[in-house]
Amino acid sequence: MSLIWTDTLDIAIELDETFPDVDPRTVRFTDLHEWVCELEDFDDDPDRSGEKILEAIQMAWIDERY
Repeated sequence: MSLIWTDTLDIAIELDETFPDVDPRTVRFTDLHEWVCELEDFDDDPDRSGEKILEAIQMAWIDERY
C-alpha cells in the first residue's frame, strides 16, 4: 500500500504505530513532515505537503490516539 499526503487517516495510524511514545499534540510540523516522509509505505513528493495537510495529519493522529 502506497501512502500519499491526502491519506491522512492511514498516515496517522502508521505514525501512531511507529511512534507510540510520542504525544501527537506536541509534534512540530517540521518533525511531522520528516516522519511522514520516512514512513516505509509513504510514496509521494515531499514538496507537495503544506501546513493544512500536516495539520490534518496531526489532528487525525490525535483522534487516533485519544
